[in-house]
Amino acid sequence: MAYSGSCHCGAVTFTVDADPPSEAMSCNCSHCGRKGFILTFVPVDQFRLDSGADQLTDYLFYKHAITHQFCKTCGTEAFALGKSPQGEMRAINLRCVPAIDIEALTIQKIDGASF
Repeated sequence: MAYSGSCHCGAVTFTVDADPPSEAMSCNCSHCGRKGFILTFVPVDQFRLDSGADQLTDYLFYKHAITHQFCKTCGTEAFALGKSPQGEMRAINLRCVPAIDIEALTIQKIDGASF
């Protein structure tokens, strides 16, 4: 069952062709911690950007391993682009997916501040 999300203003929308996750991660790095992300990662072939490609702008930091993309209008980062040992992936900010009950997720805490 697919799930969908968007930025705050709705200009950027996406669909993930996978079941909604029951687990996610919370990272305490300087970026994720400030923004309060709750993340899940999906292979690129399960991700579809439905609208707003022209509304996205990039932000890179640290090792530039992840391309953080956010909406030019509202500033929301609904997802990011990156690579893992398994290939190209998308990091989904589950706070941008209305159908996800964040409180029901099992959250794995990642010490990204120590990387």
